[in-house]
Amino acid sequence: MARTVWDSTVGKKTVMAVSGLVMLLYLVAHMIGNLKIFFGPEEINHYAHWLRTVGEPFMHYEWTLWLIRVVLVVAVVAHATSAYQLSRRDIRARPTKYANRKAGRSFATRTMRWGGVILGLFIVWHILDLTTGTVHPGGYEHLHPYQNIIDTFSTWYGNVVYIVAVVALGFHVRHGLWSAAQTLGVGSRSRDRALKTVANVLALLLTAGFVAVPVGVMTGVVS
Repeated sequence: MARTVWDSTVGKKTVMAVSGLVMLLYLVAHMIGNLKIFFGPEEINHYAHWLRTVGEPFMHYEWTLWLIRVVLVVAVVAHATSAYQLSRRDIRARPTKYANRKAGRSFATRTMRWGGVILGLFIVWHILDLTTGTVHPGGYEHLHPYQNIIDTFSTWYGNVVYIVAVVALGFHVRHGLWSAAQTLGVGSRSRDRALKTVANVLALLLTAGFVAVPVGVMTGVVS
């Protein structure tokens, strides 16, 4: 039964929609957590420690955090796999390219594929930079995100990589949220304008919220 659902176009779109919403919820929480940097090092460093103690004593140290990570990995893999397979299926269904490739397609729609690739590469870089410290510019300090973030955004390439990825994320969310609503049956002709407004506002808030951190470091507000 599960294999039959997965093999269908509707099933793949549903998987992509649900996994996308899971990641979107995480992004909202992650953005709020990032903004704690504006309240000083104690605030965000304490937040980093708190994330590892959530659920104690029932959950051991970092168990909840690792559970969240596993769910996110599953969501990312499911989202990317379903998106790729749907793209290949669409190409096979239309062997002849459109005469006007831009007809009836928004900029966000046309860049969904490349936006996904950019975000995938960014996730790898972001983890290696601020989670493992493998490519971190400077002396990486575990459970000291305040200084680690300042180190990253004190480099020109750290700012460029992050801001480009966040802009790509904004376009991805703008189109993806509306598409997910249509797939899950939430959308309708009467709700279409409201859904697009919600998608636009949320995409703008996420973009602004994430970009605020490197801008804060660059302008000296966070130092």
